Amino acid sequence: MTTGIIFGPEYLRHEQSPTHPERNERLAYTMDQLMEEGLFDHPDIMLIPPRKATRTEVLAVHDPGYLSFLEESSVTGGMIDYDTAIPHGLIGDALLAAGGAVIAADAVIDQTIHNAFVLCRPPGHHAGRSHGGGFCYLNNAAIAVRHLQRRGMKRILILDWDAHHGNGTQEIFFTDPSVLFCSVHQFPFYPGSGQIDEIGSGEGIGYTVNMPVPGGSSDQVYQYLLTEIVIPLAEEFQPDCIVVSAGQDNHFSDPLTGLALTARGYATMMQEVCILADSICLGRLVGILEGGYSVEGGLPYTNLGIIAAMAGLDISAIREPDSLLDLLHRSVSESAISQVITITGELKEILSPYWTCFR
Repeated sequence: MTTGIIFGPEYLRHEQSPTHPERNERLAYTMDQLMEEGLFDHPDIMLIPPRKATRTEVLAVHDPGYLSFLEESSVTGGMIDYDTAIPHGLIGDALLAAGGAVIAADAVIDQTIHNAFVLCRPPGHHAGRSHGGGFCYLNNAAIAVRHLQRRGMKRILILDWDAHHGNGTQEIFFTDPSVLFCSVHQFPFYPGSGQIDEIGSGEGIGYTVNMPVPGGSSDQVYQYLLTEIVIPLAEEFQPDCIVVSAGQDNHFSDPLTGLALTARGYATMMQEVCILADSICLGRLVGILEGGYSVEGGLPYTNLGIIAAMAGLDISAIREPDSLLDLLHRSVSESAISQVITITGELKEILSPYWTCFR
């Protein structure tokens, strides 16, 4: 079972400022950790360089006017919001991130590899058809999904586990029954969307599934939602491929969020998604990096765990430094699971007209 890692040194190039949370150290520390663990020497790990997405690939998702805005602002400099500046040369870096997701999709379809993880930046799930924001410019996951569909994959499941709701991805597929968008995210939190009654509209009603969780939610909460919501939906939907918007900012050490996942929890979660993919879509699975801002204590270990799980390696020893364990104990909310059980019951009732698994 070969896992492709899509990465190139160009992914370290994008920078809004040296102190911005979404800075190049996010991947620099991860790559150091992966090399230290000898991951790239493993026969079941293949390093694949990215390429830039084409205009055709981007315009399958984004409006032409928005792409032109990014292209022009990449020459003059510009701003989308307070957290999302457009530095000189941005469009090249954004196209490279999106192109990495397309390369991963192609490699999985062509069976060059079993599954793939795209270690790209900038991230993308807050980017909608005609807007960016939240550190995102082009929606890498959505561009990969449309490419998969052009290549014959009819139904795609997107699992977005970033701590922030993927509002851009939701907007893009809100009326589309060929894409089942499932998001687990902290709420209330940026960007403010993602409540359980946001379930799609028109032909796409029932195909947007939001699972908001309170601060302090731990590995236990995410495993519960996989078992109760995501896996039953996937088994009924029967996607041709699964795309994971893999935001690692749920980690208990992340400075921007308030959740309490561990590296081992991430690895176990991805292991279960791989088992699911093997059972329903021939293992076709593409993971794409979104958030994750604990550049030393969290992100290298969560990415290591995710890749190890995708490659079918032993994940029993995946853990973060012992020095962080006191922080973990302080981060976990004991009441989170009971709140999520209540919310899950309400969500099942809302979705029951559209999914037999919840009736």
